[in-house]
Amino acid sequence: MTADSSRFRWLVLAAFVLSSTINFLDRQSLATLQVLVRGEFHLSNQQYGWILTAFSLAYAASAPAAGWWIDRIGLAIAIAIAVGVWSVAGIATGFTSGLAGLVACRAILGMAEAGGIPAAGKAIYQYLRPAERALGNALNQAGVSLGMLLAPPLATWIALRYGWRQAFVATGTLGLLWIPLWWGIARRASWPSGWGNGERPGCARLDRLKIGPQVGQPAPQSLIRDRRLWAIALANALSMIGYSLWVNWTTLYLVDARHLSLKQAAWYAWIPPVFFALGGAAGGWGSLALIERGSSAVAARFRVCLAAAALSLVNAAVPAAPSLAWSMAGISIGVFAVAAMSVNVYTLPLDIFGGRNAAFAISILVSSYGISQAAISPWFGRIVDLHGYGPVTAIAAAAPLAACAVLRLAGASR
Repeated sequence: MTADSSRFRWLVLAAFVLSSTINFLDRQSLATLQVLVRGEFHLSNQQYGWILTAFSLAYAASAPAAGWWIDRIGLAIAIAIAVGVWSVAGIATGFTSGLAGLVACRAILGMAEAGGIPAAGKAIYQYLRPAERALGNALNQAGVSLGMLLAPPLATWIALRYGWRQAFVATGTLGLLWIPLWWGIARRASWPSGWGNGERPGCARLDRLKIGPQVGQPAPQSLIRDRRLWAIALANALSMIGYSLWVNWTTLYLVDARHLSLKQAAWYAWIPPVFFALGGAAGGWGSLALIERGSSAVAARFRVCLAAAALSLVNAAVPAAPSLAWSMAGISIGVFAVAAMSVNVYTLPLDIFGGRNAAFAISILVSSYGISQAAISPWFGRIVDLHGYGPVTAIAAAAPLAACAVLRLAGASR
């Protein structure tokens, strides 16, 4: 590989990191501003949970089709279309006039954002060596964390000065500005060759940024009959319960349970995303170190997942923490653990099934996360309304260990 192609491969990955940042900036604006939105539309926590469900159901239902579509038409065009649609949906959120409009905008946002993670997974497979792939996922999660980190201060700052609607317009516009940047990078990048199971060398032309069929790797029909794929998907759904809890409810927890104002909560809500990025990096480096010491890729991923699941038990202690500082420490450790586990769970399909249908395989995991969040969000909202945060944090604490048990039983741990 030439130095020039190496430079461009990392530039492509940087573009995907930026798209993930914008993706989660759009997504987290509602979680940040939910207090204002809930007040204007007079929503209960359970109704807010139903808005999350609208996003999650659309996200889950669209992900397999998005993954199949990305594998067929290629990354360059697919990701540009996905970012364009989710940006327009984000902007439209700023013009809603009621609960129905919010639900519709979030559903469209979910449909489009379902393509983001599968596209990144496809790029990671094509551009990184096998031992580096969890690090690639960690790099992409750093983009996710950056979006989560920027949403509270940026959305709050805009909302307090110009109104909450303008915050959605501003964050959606950033996505539209990303598209021409990506177009320029995609025209100059070429696929690396010789790094996997049958990738062909690419060329710098945009219309050829598509990987053809690869020999010896399962077709989508074979994938969906493989119990390991469904075990990984179920493990992902379980392990991401803690992620769904703290991504969507941290600001509300700080306001309702710790009695902070929205402005005060914004000063604390940036902390968990930092630990999410650190956890992703730790999970990626951890599996890389184990592989370099002679462990198989799949076994290394599982060992990191098991350690992260043990660390996730701290979630159960958050509501009983004696101070705000201890609560934030527990939340931060919890998201650190889920990130370390997530980068390895999302890498397992690449290790086991290869790259021919990488986006489709990852999309099944994306769909499982969407289904999980759709199922638990209104339920969690109802529990919080009636019993507070204790029961939901206990569920988030135990779920990753159940995920590891699923991987072990299905033979996806070695």
